Amino acid sequence: MSIQNAYLNGLMERVIARNPAEPEFHQAVREVLESLVPVVEARPEFIREGVMDCLVEPERIIKFRVPWEDEKGNIHVNRGFRVQFNSAIGPYKGGLRFHPSVYEGIVKFLGFEQIFKNSLTGLPIGGGKGGSDFDPKGRTDLEVMRFCQSFMTELFKYIGPDTDVPAGDIGVGSREIGYLFGQYKRLRNEFTGVLTGKGLTYGGSLARTEATGYGLCYFTDCMLKDAGRSFEGATVVISGSGNVAIYACEKASQLGARVVAMSDSGGYIYDKDGIDLACVKQLKEVERRRISAYTETHPGAEYHAGCRDVWNIPCDIALPCATQNELDEKSAKALIANGCFCVAEGANMPSTPEAIHAFQSSGLLFGPAKAANAGGVATSALEMSQNSMRFYWTFEEVDDHLKKIMVDLYHNASRAAAQYGHPGNLVAGANIAGFLKVGESMLAYGIV
Repeated sequence: MSIQNAYLNGLMERVIARNPAEPEFHQAVREVLESLVPVVEARPEFIREGVMDCLVEPERIIKFRVPWEDEKGNIHVNRGFRVQFNSAIGPYKGGLRFHPSVYEGIVKFLGFEQIFKNSLTGLPIGGGKGGSDFDPKGRTDLEVMRFCQSFMTELFKYIGPDTDVPAGDIGVGSREIGYLFGQYKRLRNEFTGVLTGKGLTYGGSLARTEATGYGLCYFTDCMLKDAGRSFEGATVVISGSGNVAIYACEKASQLGARVVAMSDSGGYIYDKDGIDLACVKQLKEVERRRISAYTETHPGAEYHAGCRDVWNIPCDIALPCATQNELDEKSAKALIANGCFCVAEGANMPSTPEAIHAFQSSGLLFGPAKAANAGGVATSALEMSQNSMRFYWTFEEVDDHLKKIMVDLYHNASRAAAQYGHPGNLVAGANIAGFLKVGESMLAYGIV
C-alpha cells in the first residue's frame, strides 16, 4: 500500500531496499510516515532540509559478540546490539531485550518507536534500544551474571548518563539490571545513573516497577472519560503476565474494573470471578513458573494452551501487554464482535496494521503503544533526574508525576490529531506530536 505523498512513498521504498528482511522495522516506519503526510505538506522544510531522510536512519548501530561460559564449562557466543537512533532532544534512552527473537531489525523497530514515545513524555530523552538473542529462561543466576558481565564489557564503551541510558525490557528484569550496573560501575570506577530500573538500594526509583502498567491505565482512563465511559464495572482482558501486564491488572482493578484473563507464551487463564493478582505475582515474580499453575490453587479458573485465543473472551476493554504483532485482524474482529469498546497497547506494537484498521473502522477507542505505554520510560527519566540530584522522591510523588505526564501526553496527541485533520485518531496524533518536537530540534541543528 503506497503512502499518499510521493516523497514519503519513495522514502519508504528506500527504507525497505536498504534494510531488507526487517519487517518489524518496515512496519514501524510506514505507520509513522503515513501519519506525517499532512505535516510535511504543511511544512515542506522537513523534506527540503533532510529531516525525513535522517529520521529513518539510526545515528549509530553497535553490534558485537558476547561470549560466556555456562556452569558445565561450555562456551556460548551470542550477539549483542545497541541502536542509538536519535539524540535530537536528549541522550539515547531505551531498554535492553534478551530474547531468542532479537536481531538487528527488531532492535531498529524498537529504537525507532522509542524516538516518538520518549518525545511524547515531554522529557529530554532521545530514542535508542538494544539487546541480545540470549535467552535467560532456564539459565542459573551464575550463567545470567556471566552473560551480563560479558555484554556490558563491550557496551560500556558507548553509554553514559549524558550519552545513552539503557533500561530493562523483555528478559531484562531487576536481576539482569543489577549484574549489568555492577559491571559498568566496576569498569568505569564511577557511580552514575547510567541504567534505569535499578534496585532501590542503589539508585532506583520508587514506582518504576509499576510505571508502564499504571501509565497504560492512566492513558486509557483519559480515552474512556473523553468518550463518556470508565473502568468502573468494566470487564478487562490482558495479555501477558510480566511486569506491564501485572501492574496494568493492579491499576485497572483499583479503578473499578474486573480483569478476567491473563496469559504467557504457553497459554492463558480465564477466571470469571476476576484474576487473583497476588497469585499471579507469586507465580511469575517469585517462583518464575508458567501461568498454567494458577489453576492448581484456583480450580474454578480455566487454562487454555495457546495465547492468541485470549482475545475471544468477551470483554469491554482489552490491554495487549505481551509482545509485537500478537493481536491480528482475526482477533481484532473477535473483540469487536464481542462488544469490546476500547483497546490500549501496553506492549510495543502488539497490534498488526490490519488489526488497527479494523479497530479504527469500527469506531472502537484505540490507544497506540508509543503513547499508551510511555509510562515506563517516563518514570525511567524521573529516575535519571533523581540520580542527577542525588535525591529520591516518594512513591506518591513519582506516581503523581507519572499520572500528569500520561494525562498531558493523551491531550497533546489528541490535539495534534485534530490539528492535522485526524480527530480522534490517536495513532496519527501520537506520531505527529512526537515527531514535531524532534523534527523542530533537528531543523535547529542544521544538517543533521
